[in-house]
Amino acid sequence: MAWDPTQYLKFAGPRLRPALDLLAHIENEAPRLVYDLGAGAGNVTKFIAGRWPEAKIVGVDSSAEMLAKAKAEMPGLDWQQADLATWLPPQAPDVIYSNAALHWIEGHAPVFVALFNSLAPGGTFAVQIPRNFGAPSHTSMGEAARMGPWRPILEPLLRPAPVEEPAFYYNLLAPLAGKLDMWETEYLQVLDGEHAVKEYTKSTWLSPLLAALDEPMRSQFEDTYTRLVDAHYPRRPDGKTLFPFRRMFIIATKG
Repeated sequence: MAWDPTQYLKFAGPRLRPALDLLAHIENEAPRLVYDLGAGAGNVTKFIAGRWPEAKIVGVDSSAEMLAKAKAEMPGLDWQQADLATWLPPQAPDVIYSNAALHWIEGHAPVFVALFNSLAPGGTFAVQIPRNFGAPSHTSMGEAARMGPWRPILEPLLRPAPVEEPAFYYNLLAPLAGKLDMWETEYLQVLDGEHAVKEYTKSTWLSPLLAALDEPMRSQFEDTYTRLVDAHYPRRPDGKTLFPFRRMFIIATKG
């Protein structure tokens, strides 16, 4: 799907906090080569470069639109367009960092293993993936998709939750890692604006559903989803919307 950097960055603040939490927990103090997988528009990559100014930082993403924005704002960094499902580093990195990207890959378990194995000795594989797919923000999409004349188009596009339970990732990486640190955090995101949760999901999970429809059906489906999701996440009298969002963190160190 085509990514819209402007839509994605509407909620740059709430999206940034877990990314920085992940970065802060990486213990590697002086890496020489760092890859940011799913770098997008580079709004996290710049913080990675700020933490390790002596390292070579490479941002990798599948979206030409996102990378164009990243290159325009940070031309001094290296940017690569690639399919993360098949990408491997050409030389062993000290850190592979990925914030909210690898869960988009169908059957991503072999990708996790291949990326971990590609690390230099003592290297770090640091990943954050959302675990919010059972929340109304996401289940309402399936409900809305089945409620109108767009159902034959959208129902085949509905994906099951792409992220497994934490124990799955522990079993995957614990036999390989010298050290494995895992945790979950539910962020209480305070969003601004009208229909805030719809606007939040519009740049990610909702986007391929909208892209599959032509007008006026696209707007009708979007309105249906908006009504459903607004009922679960009402806008408060102060104009804010509270949106709890659970995320899982994995930091695996190669022995």
